[in-house]
Amino acid sequence: MEAKDGSFGFDFAGTYTKIEPNRLIEYSFGDRKATVEFVEGTDAVTVRVTFDAEETHPVEQQRGGWQAILDKFRRHVEGGS
Repeated sequence: MEAKDGSFGFDFAGTYTKIEPNRLIEYSFGDRKATVEFVEGTDAVTVRVTFDAEETHPVEQQRGGWQAILDKFRRHVEGGS
């Protein structure tokens, strides 16, 4: 993964550990784990990501990074860029 301007990047590798179609994806990366849940609402689907924070960066910074990824994914799914 890398910032568009090339100012920051890292390799991301993991292993899917559980998949429930249209509901849940769990994966591990290194000694950390994450869960992606797809929660169906009346007229929308909420995507919720829960992850083990790493110790190098503050939790709020990590949360902001994940939120930026989800926001971009939302724009993509809704037909934006």
